[in-house]
Amino acid sequence: MPLREHLLEVRKRLFLAALGIVLGAVAGWFLYDPVFTLLQQPLLDAAAENDTLTTTNFGGIATAIDMQIKVSFFIGILISTPWWMYQIWAFVNPGLTSKEKRYAFAFLGAGVPLFLGGAALAWWVLPHAVKILTDFVPPDSANFIDAQLYLSFVMRLVLAFGIAFLLPVIMVALNFLGVVRARTWATGWRWAILIAFVFAAVMTPTPDALTMIWVALPICGLYGIALGICVLHDRRVDRRSDPDEVTGTGTGTGTGERTGTGADRPA
Repeated sequence: MPLREHLLEVRKRLFLAALGIVLGAVAGWFLYDPVFTLLQQPLLDAAAENDTLTTTNFGGIATAIDMQIKVSFFIGILISTPWWMYQIWAFVNPGLTSKEKRYAFAFLGAGVPLFLGGAALAWWVLPHAVKILTDFVPPDSANFIDAQLYLSFVMRLVLAFGIAFLLPVIMVALNFLGVVRARTWATGWRWAILIAFVFAAVMTPTPDALTMIWVALPICGLYGIALGICVLHDRRVDRRSDPDEVTGTGTGTGTGERTGTGADRPA
């Protein structure tokens, strides 16, 4: 495709992805009350345990409606995950062969639950992070948390974990497209583990190492599973492209001739 058509395709896919998020945000607008109650519940639980006044604070006259709009779009991103992920794949789909296109549904089928699984892990980490951070509030004190800052913290946590869980799908996709060999991913396994633990340490603002380990282990496990899939795929590709495998000879020349052993040797 010429550059102009590529740019038009980008605009089309971005528009469709944004449209799906907007429609999801419309549904999120009506789900605002129960979702905001869930978002605020970790603060209320921490306040009940610490016997302190801890709650969200709306510091401006338009903060409440701004909060509802942001929460609605946050819900819209989660609801429309299959749709905007499909738009990303649809953009690269025209450049793929018919065989590679068959992988699309498999990648989407794995990517959507992985993204939502990462978001669920972030939701599991959130109450622990809130409790530990609010434990530093002195007794008989009040902790009025800005609603905008708290919402940004929650959204950043959930989306970061969701994207992190998508990395194995990207690894496998690049391998199946022939861009990156499994050997490359295997060479950098030490860096992958280091990055996973650093990511867990940064995204879980808690002083205990146990939470960091519980967050990093699933990421490392997914990296290992993706690496195993890439290794199996490379072996299958190499087996098909090796002429010795096709002709059933072991000379490595691809000529189909035997080396002459036993009865085949001249007397």
